[in-house]
Amino acid sequence: MEQPRDLTVEAPRAWDRPMVTVPVLACLSLVGGQLPSFSAQANLWILTTGGALIWLGLGNRVPRRPPPGRLDRGALWWMLPVAVFGVFEAATFVMSAGDEFPTFSRLADPILADELVRSAVWFGWLAAFWGLVRR
Repeated sequence: MEQPRDLTVEAPRAWDRPMVTVPVLACLSLVGGQLPSFSAQANLWILTTGGALIWLGLGNRVPRRPPPGRLDRGALWWMLPVAVFGVFEAATFVMSAGDEFPTFSRLADPILADELVRSAVWFGWLAAFWGLVRR
């Protein structure tokens, strides 16, 4: 007799633990941090790692975590700085303001010139993407 799908519990996979995934994400981010910004190799690395994570997320290969409960009203206030940042970035990009009114991404270029900092940002990007894959 077959059991209903909502009553079955998936056994945790051995590779799906922080002890395994964090070093894998760290290795991927170290490789990505060594590539020069906006190069063909870096773009290919972004497409490859992002595509693999999208493939894992769209398939049934990764066990899902339950979604968080409803957000309280205070969480909406955190959307205000994100919206202001998005409008600011879009406006300066569309206006091509240049050096007299640079975008945040342009201001971050000197910081991201260091490979170790770039690897840390890569790790943050991959960890956030992995969190989305698990939802």
